[in-house]
Amino acid sequence: MIRRLLLGAAAQLELAFDVAPRDGASLLRRLRALGLDPRIERCELTKNRSVMVSFRGGALRVHEAYLSAPPHVWRAIVVFVGSRTRRARREAERVILEHAPRDEITRPRPRRVRQRREDAVLVAELVKAHEEYNARYFGGSLRPVDIAVSRRMRSRLGQYTAASDGAAPEIAISRSHIRREPWTEVLHTLLHEMVHQWQAEGGLPLDHGRAFREKARELGIEPRARRSMERAWRDDVRAAI
Repeated sequence: MIRRLLLGAAAQLELAFDVAPRDGASLLRRLRALGLDPRIERCELTKNRSVMVSFRGGALRVHEAYLSAPPHVWRAIVVFVGSRTRRARREAERVILEHAPRDEITRPRPRRVRQRREDAVLVAELVKAHEEYNARYFGGSLRPVDIAVSRRMRSRLGQYTAASDGAAPEIAISRSHIRREPWTEVLHTLLHEMVHQWQAEGGLPLDHGRAFREKARELGIEPRARRSMERAWRDDVRAAI
């Protein structure tokens, strides 16, 4: 239902959008015509390989590829920024990611986590959970993987890093996530990253595309691992795809 609304609302204005916007200012005008929250005062274009759309305070940042997006994708950006319901925002996010440039959605390889001794107990618990989930959900098919607790992660809850240049694969979990959320949520994030591990070991792209979503639904987990965006309009919170 929400998806039909996203498509239908923008279709009504499609005839007025014969010429694609050329810069952030003209894209901002298009988004305002589609109902963008008036608190957004400027739109900046980016080439960020990991974030397609983000906003903070009065600034909206959009990957330059969306200049040529169809109107229903612009409408999804408007909904993503302004919606107060989780369901609508997730549906908008799905529409946005479906039109993300395929060569951009794969994130650059992050720095590996330098583990601290005081996190050893947490790591041991995560390793144990990985073994149990591997047996329960993947038939024991996943390989052992390095697991670390990251003190750098702020917006992301977890990160799977594939093997490259002789370095072993790694799953990192945000320490602030562990401190603030129930352990069940931390294990949910671990399982999310294990689906990425399943992708990598099966030769699939590391993304949140169809294969990922189907596997996530099979396991009964959410197809994303980020903090709740319900507080997105606080100045110190960045909502990003």
